[in-house]
Amino acid sequence: MTVFSTNALIDRTDNSQAGFSTRRLPPSTAVISAHGEIDATNANEFADYALRHTGEVERLAVDLTEVEFFGTAGLSALKAIEAQCSVRDIDWVLVPSKPVNRLLRICDPESDWHTCYSVAAALSTLNGKTPLLQLVTKSR
Repeated sequence: MTVFSTNALIDRTDNSQAGFSTRRLPPSTAVISAHGEIDATNANEFADYALRHTGEVERLAVDLTEVEFFGTAGLSALKAIEAQCSVRDIDWVLVPSKPVNRLLRICDPESDWHTCYSVAAALSTLNGKTPLLQLVTKSR
């Protein structure tokens, strides 16, 4: 399998504490990854980056496993990504880190977003295969 990669990291200047990259997987899947901290200072950059890199894809995995801090502005970024995916009929899956999961449980407990525990599980899900192991969080 051929993997196309666009490692377009955003410069860590001033207050920006995050980097973003895109991997393209044939035939029409993209994995958009973020690492570092996503907060009010860079959530719009994250959303803009993700939206720019969803052109001509049918499936998208948003990999936030390397995100160490995720502020409430990050939820707005995810909602913008979700809206764009809905308009473009793109199947998408979120791969959250512990900080992202924590914020989702607190601020968006009724979320219908499809999440997976790893990028590999997300790609399996997007390709219509059931992952062998899926972590499920209990609602309290």
